Amino acid sequence: MTTTPDDRAGRHCHNALNPLHSAVYFAPDLAKELAPYGIEDPSAVYFAGRAAAMGAVSAGTVTAAFYNFSHHLISRFLPEVWDFASPSTVLAARMRAVDAMLRRLLGDDAVASPQMREAADLALRAAEGCTRPGRPLYAAHADLPVPDDAHLALWHAATLLREHRGDAHVAVLQHAELDPLEALVSHSASGRGMVPSFLLTTRGYNEQDWHGAQDRLRVRGLLDEAGDLTESGLTLRKLLETETDRLDGRPYAALGAEGTARLTELAGGFTATALGNGAFPGEVFGKG
Repeated sequence: MTTTPDDRAGRHCHNALNPLHSAVYFAPDLAKELAPYGIEDPSAVYFAGRAAAMGAVSAGTVTAAFYNFSHHLISRFLPEVWDFASPSTVLAARMRAVDAMLRRLLGDDAVASPQMREAADLALRAAEGCTRPGRPLYAAHADLPVPDDAHLALWHAATLLREHRGDAHVAVLQHAELDPLEALVSHSASGRGMVPSFLLTTRGYNEQDWHGAQDRLRVRGLLDEAGDLTESGLTLRKLLETETDRLDGRPYAALGAEGTARLTELAGGFTATALGNGAFPGEVFGKG
């Protein structure tokens, strides 16, 4: 008998699986693949690599879908980046980068293991429970073909599940009336997000912008004078996650409690190996 997992099980599965997707944006492989096309700035690499599934979209489309990046930063590179390489070219480069990254971080034995195929099959089954309406980044990636190789299929499925949850999270942030920078500031203050210095560098904001967002959160009683979350702020951050869990429950209900637990176990093992092999720089996460 298949039982439905609770919403927290879906979050745990996401936390185990998502690093396998997001590591590509911190690894050197994607930049190496795009450099021959003249796409070399780290922001251009990221925007092109993540947005290519949506086609040759405008800066406005990416600002809306990505949510927490400065439109000014995005418009420095889009839509011009598509003159350097078409979306299909970028997607092919991204998949080559993913292949190289996973082989380096996990090793060829893990890539070829039966556990990799099992994890890919489970993640793809979960992704069958995702829905397109209101989820632009998920929907764009759902139109892409599933790779044949197990490690690439797992990465593809992890991408589907990550963007499905991310699209839902954007809706939750808007419902909570947190603008993009307020969302970043409050997440960083929770200690679970990225450090402010990294966010300012990569999201296109300056310290004045950051302090302005802090002041707006203080007016709402969500942040104290030291820049830490108040009790109301902590409650709101918890509510944001539980609401995101609720809106992201269908994939894991489709997979069932046993399948979700097994995928969490397998993905967690691969992620632990990737982290141990330096998948992410150590100074990026935390309060700073």
